[in-house]
Amino acid sequence: MTKAKILYVEDDQTLSFVTRDNLESHGYAIDFCEDGEQAMKLYNANHYDLCILDVMLPKMDGFEVAASIREKDVDIPIIFLTAKSTKEDKIHGLRLGGDDYITKPFSIEELILKIEVFLKRSGQLRLESIEVHNIGEYTFSVKNQRLTFNNKIKELTQRESELLCMFCENRDTIVKRDDLLMKVWGDDHYFASRSLDVFVSRLRKYLREDPKVKIENIHNVGYRLIIQSK
Repeated sequence: MTKAKILYVEDDQTLSFVTRDNLESHGYAIDFCEDGEQAMKLYNANHYDLCILDVMLPKMDGFEVAASIREKDVDIPIIFLTAKSTKEDKIHGLRLGGDDYITKPFSIEELILKIEVFLKRSGQLRLESIEVHNIGEYTFSVKNQRLTFNNKIKELTQRESELLCMFCENRDTIVKRDDLLMKVWGDDHYFASRSLDVFVSRLRKYLREDPKVKIENIHNVGYRLIIQSK
């Protein structure tokens, strides 16, 4: 039985053959192509549960493909594959809407583990007992993953929603970095930690219209959502 349909884009023929073979042996349906333009044609013509994108692609690189996909779908998980491992590249990929970054060479076990984690999360957002949170002048609908301010609606990604949920559930309380990383990212490695900082910056940007709302950084400990009464 097929688990999920994945768009896989990679211009290294040897690596792509091995990776496809392993993913298909684990039950995934794989649509494969070797350049960014073909990737967008496939994406626009089909439904996918997850995308795996090499960064260095002909015609249209992986970052461009991810940005185009994010314009159409804020939820689909995107995993970047790359031989480049600089912090700047990783942060750039995250800001474009990527969910994770795997540096080549990688183990197929690592890739499959990340796929399983993302598919589990994207299949169903944790439904909390409180489905709507009031955050100062904002309204956050957990179920719809929407943040509303003065009738302006911001569609949140899966991970943004999960992170904001944790802050709302622990309002005025310090949430430790390790807890955020394990519950939202599934690991506490360096890259996940840098990713957390990027996502917190995004949430701060979304919440900046109300000066009473702040996500405080507690140095070397974690974060705390503060909503001032006046």
